[in-house]
Amino acid sequence: MILLLMCGIAGIIGLNTVLNQKDKETVERMTSSLKHRGPDSKGFHFEEKCFLGNTRLAIIDSSERSNLPMSDSNEKIWICYNGEVSNFRELKKKYKLEEKYTFKGTSDTEVLIYLYKELGIDFIQELSGMFAFCLYDFHKSKCYLVRDFYGIIPLFYTFLNGKIYFASEIKAFLEIQEFKREINKESIFHFFSLAYIPGNNTPYHNLEEMRGGELIEVDLLKGKHQKRIYYDFKYEENQNLDFEEARINVRDLLINSVERNLVSDAPLGMTLSGGIDTSAMLAIVDQLGLIHKMNTFSLKMGEKSFDESKYQQLMVKKTGSIHHEILVTPEKVIENIYNQISYTDEPSGDGAAIPSFILAKEASKHVKVLLSGEGGDEVFNAYPTISAYQYRKYYRMAPGIVRNGIKNIIHSLPANYSKLSFDFKAKRFTAGAELDVPEAHFYWRHVFNDQDKKELLFNTETFPETSRFFRDLYDKVESNDINKISYIDMKHFFIDDLMVKNDRTFLANSVEGRFPFMDRFLVEYATKLPVKYRVKGLNNLRYIQKQAMRDLLPKEILQRQGFGLEMPHSIWFLDKLGPFAEKYLNKKTVERTEILNWEFIEKIWQIHQSGKADYGRPLWCVLNFLIWFDLFIENDSYKSHWHN
Repeated sequence: MILLLMCGIAGIIGLNTVLNQKDKETVERMTSSLKHRGPDSKGFHFEEKCFLGNTRLAIIDSSERSNLPMSDSNEKIWICYNGEVSNFRELKKKYKLEEKYTFKGTSDTEVLIYLYKELGIDFIQELSGMFAFCLYDFHKSKCYLVRDFYGIIPLFYTFLNGKIYFASEIKAFLEIQEFKREINKESIFHFFSLAYIPGNNTPYHNLEEMRGGELIEVDLLKGKHQKRIYYDFKYEENQNLDFEEARINVRDLLINSVERNLVSDAPLGMTLSGGIDTSAMLAIVDQLGLIHKMNTFSLKMGEKSFDESKYQQLMVKKTGSIHHEILVTPEKVIENIYNQISYTDEPSGDGAAIPSFILAKEASKHVKVLLSGEGGDEVFNAYPTISAYQYRKYYRMAPGIVRNGIKNIIHSLPANYSKLSFDFKAKRFTAGAELDVPEAHFYWRHVFNDQDKKELLFNTETFPETSRFFRDLYDKVESNDINKISYIDMKHFFIDDLMVKNDRTFLANSVEGRFPFMDRFLVEYATKLPVKYRVKGLNNLRYIQKQAMRDLLPKEILQRQGFGLEMPHSIWFLDKLGPFAEKYLNKKTVERTEILNWEFIEKIWQIHQSGKADYGRPLWCVLNFLIWFDLFIENDSYKSHWHN
């Protein structure tokens, strides 16, 4: 038996203080709030200066020997753990751990404990997979808080009264009596630019999120802590790499990653969007001869221009998977929106968040594990903004007066609310192309522009521009522009948007998400590929990935351009979603926030309703913030929308 699991972790570490009964009760409440992340069991361990809590979602081996937190045989090293290390069997063999230590089970968790005994905390450099944990070492009087390389598994922390509190989700901190729900207005300021909260920021003051590749080392004797980066990926292109060799290697690495992510005794499934990433994973499952037990789950949007079902059905017919199609309608959005926001804990303007929640809710009736294609777009440069950057270089060769004329014509076009309509893309491109590279990349992704944010929000003059998050990372990377852009996407959009969406919506329904494209071996190989292998010409994105999968995928899939899961809120605001939105988009509700300007919101709502301009995504962000504010700040009613 092999144990792989997703869980929830929580705890308190005393810096210059001994923990007490009140702290014990706090950890118990924090851990209980994470039951959805691990409904199969709950456990605790209490030391003088370290209290650990763990909920457990058992995917394989549900015996008590694998309960968490877990210790070594001497009970001097303890770990509360959330994750899946995919290469633990190889590491167990490499370091001959079974010859040196007495194992009580077959879990990856136990391997981590004995790797630590062999190598110290640097053992994390050996891992591949996703994880967040707190490790307590009695002999050294140290604790370590660690988040995985790419920020797949969440980990939050705060300092209160000489103690470090940590947990998998923000909701756990709301169980701390001393924790103040004071809104971090700068975080909200950035949210309305990006539709997510970037970096270490959270909706609350004095609460931070650890980044991918970060750890905090706590010296319990000295009462001191140090946060440091233990891992960061680099773009170091090997220009001498033969393309055919690289193509085969990419193929083998992806097949190997998918195969390792299929280890499960519990029913297992995968999302199927009809795009290249999920289609490639399904084709690999078919090649491995495992398709007969593979459940696939697809979302069908109830709006024609957003519907990808024909591509989904193409792959289902090719492979014969056990398929489940889930229709997303405005009624289902309204039915699930309170649940989704209550579990997410923070405002999220991602139009795929509720569809993802609906998918996981349906999937939980059939499976405990879902493979997802998230990360493929970042690793292989599939976003339209990469093409926009390519076209920008040539567009800027035209004289300024010509570009200005084109821009004026484009911006006079009427709004079209279809997905990725020509007027939307053209308006974004012509305005953004006038900016420097990182600012252009930011502009092509923004929700509210800087001028609109000044009208939307009160008292934002002291906050730095949101685009600085992109500029800072761009300046940090020593490489070409496409690699710099990719680094930005990995560090912000992937961690702060995609992983928040996937982790919260999946585990709200007690379903584990796995991400084969974020396998460390695959990512580190891809970052060594010359850009010309990933992006061929102006618009042939993810080129080597397509070539690696060319004999497994239908040409209709290979020839697809990036589409992305999105909800047609722009159109639905004109129909059944409109009356629901107006319950919040009104003067009384907006003014209670003391943050948002009702006059500006009323103006853009009327413009959107008139068809003069598409404000669907900005209004969706406003609506999500207002519902979050109602559930978490004003009425404290978020728990009433959790599953029983």
